[in-house]
Amino acid sequence: MGAVLASIQVGRIAPLGPDGVPSGFAKHGVDHDVAVGTLGLAGDEQADLTVHGGPDKAVYGYAAAHYPRWAAAFPALADRFRAGSMGENLTIDGLDEDAICVGDVHAIGDALLQVCQPRQPCFKLALAFGEPRIGKAMVKAGRSGWYYRVVREGRIAAGAPVLLADRPNPGFAFSRMVSIVNFGGASRDEAEALATMAGVAANIAARARVGLTA
Repeated sequence: MGAVLASIQVGRIAPLGPDGVPSGFAKHGVDHDVAVGTLGLAGDEQADLTVHGGPDKAVYGYAAAHYPRWAAAFPALADRFRAGSMGENLTIDGLDEDAICVGDVHAIGDALLQVCQPRQPCFKLALAFGEPRIGKAMVKAGRSGWYYRVVREGRIAAGAPVLLADRPNPGFAFSRMVSIVNFGGASRDEAEALATMAGVAANIAARARVGLTA
């Protein structure tokens, strides 16, 4: 069986954590089809647009298979790990970071979404769970999820297949990009590829170009 969009989540800006930090992290599931625009899903918001949102972080996808692993790693929080609790818009069955490549284009409903960068967790992930270790655990495990750029606007609904429409970079696994973003260590060939390859988020391509001239 192929990959399937298990659920869709959106959220408005709301207070998060004991200090009431404004955030769009908390999401709720929707049981109807949703419009996908170049800046994200209808009904979804981001509070700090300096680090969240924008065309290269329009839609956040996450592997459903990761939730049992999180529950095992943090058993005291096991009942908190369910679709949407990592702040994702799309919870996807049948895909994870090892199964996709940088720049993959996924057809969901009549929208086309392109994998362009991993999530780098900020302090709001720890606030949401009340667990200061969870951000570092995400980085160490490589369970980052992936941000999509919207190539073609459309409408999507839970239960839709997630189809591979294009794979422009079959030789560059997304899990390798996650490792490079989190820990560095890109070879010169990898840096040259990230600087120019189709689908890479602009900030990562720029960082790769800087590394080549350093």
